[in-house]
Amino acid sequence: QVELVESRGGLVQAGDSLRLSCTPSGRTFSSYTMGWFRQAPLMQREFVAAGCWGDGSRTYIADSVKGRFAISRVNANNTVYLLMNSLKPEDSAIYYCAATPGCNGSSYSQIRDYDYWGRGTQVTVSS
Repeated sequence: QVELVESRGGLVQAGDSLRLSCTPSGRTFSSYTMGWFRQAPLMQREFVAAGCWGDGSRTYIADSVKGRFAISRVNANNTVYLLMNSLKPEDSAIYYCAATPGCNGSSYSQIRDYDYWGRGTQVTVSS
């Protein structure tokens, strides 16, 4: 079993930056994919960013946030970060971290691609 613990989000102003972290614990894998999704009220959960580590390193960013968001990992404890710049009110949502063993270049942007999920953290961007 894998537990994912996200850092607390928060309330920020438009144009601000915010960094979320996701730290896995429990079972470990030689290679794995970790992703970030978000869900706004009355909206479906959508893909934001993902990274594959262990067998090389690859990252993927959703078109809707490309150029503003980035994903990275700290090797020491496998913590994955979502750096969000130039935040907009429409970025307000609950952000979820997700993980799955292995790396598949075509399976990282769908909810069904992931086996483990964090509880989510609220990010609110005021205008």
